[in-house]
Amino acid sequence: MESHDQDISLHEETAPADAGIYTPDDTLRPEFVSHVRSLIEEDDAKKLRDIVYALHESELGDLLETLEADERILLVGLTGDKFDFASLTEVDEAIRLQVVNELPNQVVAKAVTDLDSDDAVFILEDMEVADQDDILSKVPFEERLRLRRSLDYPEETAGRRMQTEFIAVPPFWTVGQTIDFMREDNDLPEKFHEIFVVDPSFKLDGYVALDRLLRAKRDIVIAEIKEKSVHPIDANLDQEEAAYVFEQYDLVSAAVTDDIGRLVGVLTIDDVVDVIQQEADEDIKRLAGVGDEELSDNVVETTRSRFTWLFLNLLTAIFASVIIGLFDATIEEMVALAVLMPIVASMGGNAGTQSMTVVVRAIATKDIDSYNAMRTIRREFLVGLINGILFALLIGAVAAVWFSNSSLGVVIGIAMVINMISAALAGILIPLALDKWNIDPAIASSVFVTTVTDVIGFFAFLGLASWWFAI
Repeated sequence: MESHDQDISLHEETAPADAGIYTPDDTLRPEFVSHVRSLIEEDDAKKLRDIVYALHESELGDLLETLEADERILLVGLTGDKFDFASLTEVDEAIRLQVVNELPNQVVAKAVTDLDSDDAVFILEDMEVADQDDILSKVPFEERLRLRRSLDYPEETAGRRMQTEFIAVPPFWTVGQTIDFMREDNDLPEKFHEIFVVDPSFKLDGYVALDRLLRAKRDIVIAEIKEKSVHPIDANLDQEEAAYVFEQYDLVSAAVTDDIGRLVGVLTIDDVVDVIQQEADEDIKRLAGVGDEELSDNVVETTRSRFTWLFLNLLTAIFASVIIGLFDATIEEMVALAVLMPIVASMGGNAGTQSMTVVVRAIATKDIDSYNAMRTIRREFLVGLINGILFALLIGAVAAVWFSNSSLGVVIGIAMVINMISAALAGILIPLALDKWNIDPAIASSVFVTTVTDVIGFFAFLGLASWWFAI
């Protein structure tokens, strides 16, 4: 059994102030995790509460993802009111739902009441509607209205990500009145960057930055120092579009307004950083055909997520095989064709994937538009042409020497040029076409690009071989 001194020493090592809970590669130290697990096994609520209280929400989120499912529930139960529910915004959806579904709705209701509205909505939005309604019924009336208003907006919009706690004052107030109001009101947001100015119907009329407010004299009227709101964001705007506005204009925060211009919330940079990370994560996963898969998903969920795209890939592979079957007689006469044709297809596939990845990301970040699209297409065409010629010379020489057949080297070289150009064009034109048709190019581009490069690669190589050697 450990001594009291040893317990204190280990606890001090696990404190974030000591920066000792992470290894150099940013994973939790095994001894820290083992210590937490031992305290959970011993039901040592006091020491667990001390450790959890000292952790930042992101650190507690990492700890939750490291623990097993039953250990998470025990940790939350043992730490009680010291458990920071904001940490649930830092974990996978599956872990978040597993934790809240195991807790009584009364406990969750108290937790979301204490959270910022954006964090509370993030936790509630993935829950079953019945549980969501029951939890909201246990939340104080004013807070319930704010949360319900955010939840009524569509998923992945600015309205869902906004914080409904903000400071708004009329334009006829003085600086002194505004400062006194902020000092006396206990229901203000913990952190804010500006004071919003609204008219009697609560329509946004401008804002006053905190630094300007604090520099102004007390008798100055707010209307004299207010500035026009820079790029207010519509609550129904897609969160990715909202993040683009932040990036484009270097915003720290922005007012969120409803359909008629009334102020309903504020979007802050910390929320936008989360959105950017989430959208980039989704794009990468969709390019690989794994959907919204999380590391914490079980075998059944992961299999279901991947099956659809694998099945679609099977269909496209069968189509490519049908093309090969058209030239079975030619392949039987020259076995070298069967040996070499995967090279043409794979090189085209890789070239297409390179173009596609660059273009899909450019579409997501709005770096490609009608003004530079043709320039980009020309660039990809020339890149495909140059790479095609270079690799045609290489593989043509290899094939000629390998099979002692210069004609075979010429055929595969020409096929390589054709497929590399086709791959480069497919890699850019397919994502652009899907985006024009309002289909997310990250979801479907890879399947179509792979199909094009395989089909054109096989058809060009085998078709040229059939024609060349038939002469």
